[in-house]
Amino acid sequence: TASSSGPSSTWVATMSCKSTKVAPSVDFDHSCSDSVEYLTLNFGPFETVHRWRRLPPCDEFVGARRSKHTVVAYRDAIYVFGGDNGKNMLNDLLRFDVKDCSWCRAFTTGTPPAPRYHHSAVVYGSSMFVFGGYTGDIYSNSNLKNKNDLFEYKFATGQWTEWKVEGSLPVARSAHGATVYNDKLWIFAGYDGNARLNDMWTISLQDREHACWEEIDQSGEIPPSCCNFPVAVCRDKMFVFSGQSGAKITNNLFQFEFKGHMWTRIPTEHLLRGSPPPPQRRYGHTMVAFDRHLYVFGGAADNTLPNELHCYDVDSQTWEVIQPSLDSESWVEIYMNWFSCYPKCTLHEDYGKLWENRQFCDVEFILGEREERVLGHIAIVTARCQWLRKKILQQWAVSAAEELHTESSRPSGTQPLLEVSIREAEAQPFEVLMQFLYTDKIQYPRRGHVQDVLLIMDVYKLALSFKLSRLEQLCVQYIEASVDLQNVLSVCENANKLQLDQLKEHCLNFVVKESHFNQVIMTKEFEHLSTPLIVEIVRRKQQPPPRLYSDQPVDIGTSLVQDMKAYLEGGGLEFCDIILLLDGHPRPAHKAILAARSSYFEAMFRSFMPEDGQVNISIGEMVPSKQAFESMLRYIYYGDVNMPPEDSLYPSQTPNICISFNHFLLCSTLHIILSWTQQLEVDVCVCIFLFA
Repeated sequence: TASSSGPSSTWVATMSCKSTKVAPSVDFDHSCSDSVEYLTLNFGPFETVHRWRRLPPCDEFVGARRSKHTVVAYRDAIYVFGGDNGKNMLNDLLRFDVKDCSWCRAFTTGTPPAPRYHHSAVVYGSSMFVFGGYTGDIYSNSNLKNKNDLFEYKFATGQWTEWKVEGSLPVARSAHGATVYNDKLWIFAGYDGNARLNDMWTISLQDREHACWEEIDQSGEIPPSCCNFPVAVCRDKMFVFSGQSGAKITNNLFQFEFKGHMWTRIPTEHLLRGSPPPPQRRYGHTMVAFDRHLYVFGGAADNTLPNELHCYDVDSQTWEVIQPSLDSESWVEIYMNWFSCYPKCTLHEDYGKLWENRQFCDVEFILGEREERVLGHIAIVTARCQWLRKKILQQWAVSAAEELHTESSRPSGTQPLLEVSIREAEAQPFEVLMQFLYTDKIQYPRRGHVQDVLLIMDVYKLALSFKLSRLEQLCVQYIEASVDLQNVLSVCENANKLQLDQLKEHCLNFVVKESHFNQVIMTKEFEHLSTPLIVEIVRRKQQPPPRLYSDQPVDIGTSLVQDMKAYLEGGGLEFCDIILLLDGHPRPAHKAILAARSSYFEAMFRSFMPEDGQVNISIGEMVPSKQAFESMLRYIYYGDVNMPPEDSLYPSQTPNICISFNHFLLCSTLHIILSWTQQLEVDVCVCIFLFA
């Protein structure tokens, strides 16, 4: 597949291969085929579906079919350079006009780069820059070598120019990754002819006369040496996914912080069993960034040639397989794909900010023997955790009884914080648990560090006590993925002390593995291990117990969206603390939830609060319909954007409400407009007219 770069709104991947499912085992080097396949992905404004569309092929007299070439986008055209046609390396430059859907040879002057493949190409300003690659005569197998030269092609004039750079140079390489960020070209990893690399170099593209290469001092979880992988830039970070890395090949996704030169492996431990997994490991694939998403397509994956389009959400750190619309053309030759694009629902982020800011808190948890205090919101806590819900109801009953026997001196209309004591919980793991209640995820600490793993074990213990199945799974997956030779004994002993049998079993099986056992028992930690645990390890090694397999489905619990939906539909009625009056009809609601999701309500509750706890809902003299108002509440509580047909009869009122509650002006309105166009088959222009 081809690489892609530049700030364009179009992605093109070209392939030269038959529709076979057998991939080469060593190098992504397909022989010439009977047809050339062009895939383009166009990012249309607010598309609601993903759709493949066939495009015209490149005629043989214009350009040969090829592989291991590069593809870049500039303005309304796609440029294909170099590659391998099965007999020779190429250095021609092809141009595809996106508007006219036509191919031609691009105008060039000057000396182009030598014929090559597995090079890189990026767009900066009005130029394309080509770096490195593999050159020589593949037919006679002579003069084959990697390059580290840098060429510039000016789109306006067609001029090729080689940059002669003084000083230190990157080692010659091919099958590397390249991108542009902050006016610089960044080169990462690749293959130098003898070994795979994982070094990084950068060069400024602003001034050719004074440009020089600089090697980057990387830190953090640096990806293993690799080649045949893509890179993409999103949210000021560079992402690398999979690639050829010998025996270490994985499907890991890494991100690189340009400012601190820090690498981080994106964890997959937060992906619950049953949720879409990352794409399988592969090489020769392509990846592009659009909006908050990374899209991965193609490549060779464990002797198959997959054609699914995978999407990674940078914000939620989740993967999904994109399902094209039913009217997509069959996957045979030449394709363009329209990506769906719509404003992001900020449900999890909004509740997360509510937890971080601690505004409008109405409950204070008193934790452990040291009686440390943690603030929270009754609405969120009681919606997500039945165990804490019972605790709060019990304390409410106690507080109500105490008020009957004592005279309250607090001002009218104010409510004190409800104090709830939980002796079995310490503050630090409880705060991690609370973060999960608000956001459906936990901020994972440093992977593999003993103290951090022990903290998640304490969280896991609380999850078991509080019967939070979803949090249990998150903790187990993180801990199991973090166990290594350095921390396994500490984790095992702590699991034994906390009576966490599942984790203890995992640690014991890890220790007695043939490749681990001798290394573990020679450590100092093993000498200080409790005698019963040593005996258990020795017996496990001598006589492993039979493995028990269960076909029972894993209970992953309920999500934030599911819990908040149930809460709005009646589950949170007894905890309502505000009444919304719609044309005189009361609608009980929850202040913390309204404030978290709407800056309109947040400002209202911060500046004043009616003593009777009632708020009239109106827009000037207009009172919105009940149907439109309920649609807005569903969006506020759990981010619902699917409007039933009966609600679709009121398209002019919901957007008006959203204008008043300005937090929803963009996200909610456009979500609802898109859903209307799908359900009612109404032209988008009509809905926007109604909105205006």
